[in-house]
Amino acid sequence: MDYIEDEYMALCQFTKKLVETQLSKYCSDRIPSQALNQVRLSFIIRGNNVTLFEERPAFRYPSNWVTIPIAQFRFDEDTKKWTLYCIDRNARWHLYERVKPRTDFFNLLKEVDRDPMDIFWK
Repeated sequence: MDYIEDEYMALCQFTKKLVETQLSKYCSDRIPSQALNQVRLSFIIRGNNVTLFEERPAFRYPSNWVTIPIAQFRFDEDTKKWTLYCIDRNARWHLYERVKPRTDFFNLLKEVDRDPMDIFWK
């Protein structure tokens, strides 16, 4: 699992550390160790946005890894709530309307893991 940190952090230290801890554990637990040469999960924090993505070897050039966005979590500083976004085939983010904004980041991560609409883990 690789974690990429953006130099412009907007999340408070406590929230950032909580998200890093939860996502790091999630990323390492989701992919079996024997599959790590075929797929990895990572995340990046930019400002108040946290993007979960998958990495896989490129089809024609397996030494190059391609990044596939899975989900994005956005933190609203005013409401202190997280919202969940999904990405379409044109690489545009859309509000995932099946769950309301939550104060608990982990609840939204569980929704991504469950993926009842089959839009995150295609």
